[in-house]
Amino acid sequence: MLHRLLIAFLAALPTAVQPAFAQSPGLQGAEGSKMREQEWRIPAAGGSPLMIATVFRPPCDGRAPLAVINHGSPDNSAMRPTMKRPQFTALATYFVSYGYVVVLPLRRGYGATGGRWAEDYGRCDTPDFVGAGLATASDIQATIDYMREQPFVAADRTVVVGQSAGGWGTLALSSRNPAGVPAMIDFAGGRAGHQALPGGVCAPDLLVKAAAKYGSTARVPLLWITTENDSFFSPALVQRMVDAYRAAGGNVTHRALGPFGRDGHALAGSDSGARIWSPLVTEFLKDR
Repeated sequence: MLHRLLIAFLAALPTAVQPAFAQSPGLQGAEGSKMREQEWRIPAAGGSPLMIATVFRPPCDGRAPLAVINHGSPDNSAMRPTMKRPQFTALATYFVSYGYVVVLPLRRGYGATGGRWAEDYGRCDTPDFVGAGLATASDIQATIDYMREQPFVAADRTVVVGQSAGGWGTLALSSRNPAGVPAMIDFAGGRAGHQALPGGVCAPDLLVKAAAKYGSTARVPLLWITTENDSFFSPALVQRMVDAYRAAGGNVTHRALGPFGRDGHALAGSDSGARIWSPLVTEFLKDR
């Protein structure tokens, strides 16, 4: 009788109520077979909400260096709530093969993480690209801080990688020179691409100015990888951003590649792209 009453009570709960298990930070369930895949909940900047995240681990159980891989933002805002846990299979496989623990957080305002979207840059004619990138950087830093508390993560060796808006957040984080981060990698970083404007980008001059702002304090080595046929950010605009970042003091290595597939913006997320970027990443990370 008591069992039936309990079942009836649980069935009557509002669907928005989540089990306590899903509301607690940390590991959420068993390890998968693919690179020990795990689902985690990680406190975002400020402590909430809990970011849903994918974690991959190498075979060993000792402390391993950390790689944080950061997703982009869809140009259609209606797609943000439907985003799934990021995978970036080729990038994750690469870093796990080199002995890294890999974490891929789904930041505030995206998919099941929910909460307020923190990365809004405002109006297209007066965008705050600096603030938007730093909001992304704050969630990346929160991920680093939380994962470094885990017994299988080394606290002093973290590589930060980002694509598109995640690459822009990586660039922003470089301006803060986080401790224990000897290298960062930015694939096609930027914001406000695919706009119905000449050049397809909101206020490109302000995007360049924001890159210079980040570079003025950034000293951590950064590898910036771009392609000729990126539909979001043209080679000319990318070069302006790279030059501004470097001229302001940023420690950047730029690798401008030829065209990739139908849209080079997808290089980091494509399995076939690994043969192109992996030698560049290996060379960059050597001795770091």
